[in-house]
Amino acid sequence: MISFVVPAHDEERLIGATLDALDAVIRALAERAEIIVVVDASTDATAAIAGQHGATVIEVDFRHIAATRNAGATAASGDRLFFVDADTRVDLAVVSSALAALKCGAVGGGATVRLDGPLSRSERIAQRFIAWLLRLTRIAPGCFLFCTRAAFDAVGGFDETYFAAEDVAISRALGRHGTFVILREPVRTSARKLRTHTIGEHLKLMFQLVWRGRSLLRSRTDLDLWYGRRRQHPD
Repeated sequence: MISFVVPAHDEERLIGATLDALDAVIRALAERAEIIVVVDASTDATAAIAGQHGATVIEVDFRHIAATRNAGATAASGDRLFFVDADTRVDLAVVSSALAALKCGAVGGGATVRLDGPLSRSERIAQRFIAWLLRLTRIAPGCFLFCTRAAFDAVGGFDETYFAAEDVAISRALGRHGTFVILREPVRTSARKLRTHTIGEHLKLMFQLVWRGRSLLRSRTDLDLWYGRRRQHPD
């Protein structure tokens, strides 16, 4: 069994396309698969849309991405786990490559990221830099991370002391546990974090992270980039 876990908070605008893409992949795979959408403190139609797409819907009230991902993993039946953000579309090529990597002994991995829609010069530069950095550091982007159930359980899942960068923490933990790969095949994800926050706000967050270190990542109130209200800029 393959389990696709989709964490979602107020994602009615984008989650339909994400689930359509997953449905297409599952139809093309010759393996059993399930989709679990973990709806976290949503106030919109996210849960209803997920149900209409045939996903298993779990509703929680954490407002905490690591805990939300872990809740999906707990409910999942699969021996291989794929964590896919609600604003991210995958295709058969990247999922097949991930499954092949697991079959060859990898414990987990991530993928290259492509941002949706026409990109400005600064967005293209950011996309290339992020892709280079992820491959260099072997860190999976939070929008797409896969692993075996055995490895996930062995490292204790996503670290719930973090409100952000939980993807970095589990990538490093899985990398210590075994082979962790970054695929060349891309996933497509929303560029809204770049478009709803200014360059200055991104730089401010980076400086705060350098100054405060991990303590910043353990404070939800200081992470407006992830938990603030400016999330629905049209792509």
